[in-house]
Amino acid sequence: MKSLDAKLADVKKNSNSRAFIIADAKDADMAFGVRAPGPRGYLSNRGARPAQFSPEVWNRAEFGYRNLPEFLDIIREVTHQGLIDIMLMSAYVNEVLTIREGLFQNSAVTPAARANDTTDVWAVRHGCYTREPSQPFRSASIDHIQCGEIECERDGSGQFTGANLGLYSITYVNELDQDREALLWYKAFREEAESKQFRHFLEIFDPNVDSGIPPEKLGEFINDNILRTLAGVPEAGRPVFLKIVYHGPKAMEELAQYDPNLVVGILGGSAGTTYDAFRLIHDAQKYGARVALFGRKINNAEHQLAFIEFLRLITDGKVTPHEAVRAYHGVLQAKGIRPHCTLDADLQLTDQTMSYDGSATRRSTVEVTNNPLAKSAVPAAPDVSTSVTLSTAARPTESPSSSVASIEVPWPVRADGRPDFDKMSSVQRRAYDEARLKRIFG
Repeated sequence: MKSLDAKLADVKKNSNSRAFIIADAKDADMAFGVRAPGPRGYLSNRGARPAQFSPEVWNRAEFGYRNLPEFLDIIREVTHQGLIDIMLMSAYVNEVLTIREGLFQNSAVTPAARANDTTDVWAVRHGCYTREPSQPFRSASIDHIQCGEIECERDGSGQFTGANLGLYSITYVNELDQDREALLWYKAFREEAESKQFRHFLEIFDPNVDSGIPPEKLGEFINDNILRTLAGVPEAGRPVFLKIVYHGPKAMEELAQYDPNLVVGILGGSAGTTYDAFRLIHDAQKYGARVALFGRKINNAEHQLAFIEFLRLITDGKVTPHEAVRAYHGVLQAKGIRPHCTLDADLQLTDQTMSYDGSATRRSTVEVTNNPLAKSAVPAAPDVSTSVTLSTAARPTESPSSSVASIEVPWPVRADGRPDFDKMSSVQRRAYDEARLKRIFG
């Protein structure tokens, strides 16, 4: 059984279930074009793929973006890691990896494809489409996603060589004709999906243009639209779960508690800091979310496998977001990977929707094998004693290490576990900076 199906069943059977679904959204080629595979700072274990560039125009390093073969290698590697539950792709990438290659046949990961591409995701360079009210549109057909052909042979088993799960998105803009048209397209899609035994999950974007709704009220607007839309849909046509913008704890709890059978998930949004991402998945889960779909947050990470593993450790309740950021930087240092920003900067909360309270710190022990950092002890906060062993953040060729890293730190910290810079002496600040830059994690 796929892990997605097992977790969905557990969530619906047990209200206290800690089962949490993580999806890697590798469908950006439906939106960004050349930039979709992301920056080349991170490649799979296979490394670079040959690319032809005229030297008088530019070189490969100047170009800066992965090509599609490099992107596919990362998808393969993340799938083999086995810590995500869903791999979301474009219909074309789904054909290459799911139908032709059979990547997911013996994997617990469920393949999925973006089933529509409304105009608010047409984020091409120099274009203006995203500034116009979202218009419904579908490039992919259900049959092409399921079997790669214009019409699939159907035996009633619901088994197909391609993906049998799709993402359908709607953008409500608070304009009658626009929203009615979007719902008519969704109705047609739902009916076709039901007749073809195709499962889907529903993504609801915030308005992409001025809707006249205050930002602090958008959560209520979105929640009401979701429930009103699905009230007319019987079980056979309903999405298996939702994907929405996280609007804070009140909006999340309001939606999650409304119907226990409605599985709510959050989207990752823009990259931000590592702490933004880790805090987002932690708090969304705390207030009722059962799913997280991270696209740019994973794809732009300095080391995608390590980043994903810390997401899983957080949702399993084994490490706090604050601890995870510090450990993640330790992985980067051990691998000689330069982080996008310093640890100090990466521990900052820049997403204001997450600033309503502080994450509690606690003493935790995380059993992680293959830890490339388990060499020496490094200073950390005195009230947070953490042992971390990464099972898959290391390259597949690296051998397991049985040792763990214990961290303790000789400088003042606040109640939430963050360094208290206001109370640090110059000596303590120097010690903090040296630990952060030289031996973040042992």
